[in-house]
Amino acid sequence: MLKETAYQWVDENEKKITEWSDTVWGYAELGLLEFKTSKYLSDITEKAGFKVDRGVAEMPTAFMGTWSNGPGPTIGILGELDALAGISQKALPYKEPIKEGAPGHGCGHNIYGAGSVAAAIALKTAMEEHNVGGTVKVYGCPAEETLVGKIWMVRDGLFDGVDAVLAHHPSSANTAGTGSSNAMNSFKVHFYGRTAHSAGDPENGISALDAVELMSNGINFMREHIIEKARVHYIHEDCGGQPNVVPAYARTWYYNRAPERAQVDEIYDWIMDIVKGANLMARTTSKVEFLTGCYDKLPNGVLATLVTDQMAEIGAPKHTEEELEFADKMAESIDVSKKMNSLQKSNRPDWQKLKDVHFDERVLPDYSAGMVGAGSTDVSDVSWVTPTIEFGTTCCMLGTPGHSWQFVAQNGMSIGHKGLIFSTKVHAAAALELLTKPDLLQKVKDEWVERLAGRTYKSPIPADLKPPLDQLKDA
Repeated sequence: MLKETAYQWVDENEKKITEWSDTVWGYAELGLLEFKTSKYLSDITEKAGFKVDRGVAEMPTAFMGTWSNGPGPTIGILGELDALAGISQKALPYKEPIKEGAPGHGCGHNIYGAGSVAAAIALKTAMEEHNVGGTVKVYGCPAEETLVGKIWMVRDGLFDGVDAVLAHHPSSANTAGTGSSNAMNSFKVHFYGRTAHSAGDPENGISALDAVELMSNGINFMREHIIEKARVHYIHEDCGGQPNVVPAYARTWYYNRAPERAQVDEIYDWIMDIVKGANLMARTTSKVEFLTGCYDKLPNGVLATLVTDQMAEIGAPKHTEEELEFADKMAESIDVSKKMNSLQKSNRPDWQKLKDVHFDERVLPDYSAGMVGAGSTDVSDVSWVTPTIEFGTTCCMLGTPGHSWQFVAQNGMSIGHKGLIFSTKVHAAAALELLTKPDLLQKVKDEWVERLAGRTYKSPIPADLKPPLDQLKDA
């Protein structure tokens, strides 16, 4: 009856939970600017009986809700808040922005944030009714897309004393796996030179743009001699005003990624040497602005199995004729060959049979073991300080590109709602298992220690670095 109490609360409040998600979907605020979203979800959390700390880790939109029912384990539930720039979209199967150029929830963080709050309340309800001891912490995490929120929350000790953390990300699959992700550094280099007339007086100029180009040339020669799975990508943000003026200032922005944190550090050190070389060749000076960094994800097989067991017990949702018709229309905007390439790359079981299938309604076993995703996430840093799992539920049709208007559309209507409600129940069920089965929780911790292999977490951001609160204010 313990889990059934949580499920009953979710069923009775399904309309309310989807309303929370849709409200956040409508706000669609960028990272560290999620003021309406943060207030809305933290107020809901507080009204449900949680003690809410707002503005944690020096971020105005970050919050943590805590509720305790006496001695017992502490379980954390992650919620994300931010949207993505430029992909505003109505909940329609064809492209039509709500407001041209405005943000949209192209990664489903409306579901991630609202679902975490709902799961925490469902869990609290079951714990109260059945007198289960323990503590629940729900985290409102800003700016995941720019790898900021959880990095600073971890650095400030907000996960200290937490026994295990659960997280849900909207997906096209119902699964939890033991794949990892890339560690990363994000940084800008500001080069400084001296203006002069580019034709009449070039010998008196020092071109900051030359330094930017020399740096990028050095980076591109470096690529041949770093590990194959590393990624280094960049943009040039400011390269001068007009050709007849030697630019005295130029700025470039880099990400460097690799499967393990130590590899990122090694490549980063080499990049810093390239910056020095560019300065020597161009006669410029420079300043490196370190924005953020993250670790690779530390997987946990015990948690992955726990989550998929709960999925199977609950049963994955099925899609209606109306939703299938919506998907038929949206499929016109999805390239089938790219869909199949993505499915093959993901190693999804029986991917060859899914060409004409819109939704994967199966509960899938771990099919990401040993794989390293090319992307990066600040969930990874949480996984280095406490056992963590981030699972997926089907919130979009197969072939939906991440960070796309198609993703926005589906996560603002019943297709996304199905995955939202399912994930809320899975969260609560897995947490209740961890709270009531000490041997299971110990296995989770034992695996975590084993995977650490004696390594310790050191925050990738300098101790005096503040969150980049204005990073996206003009986006």
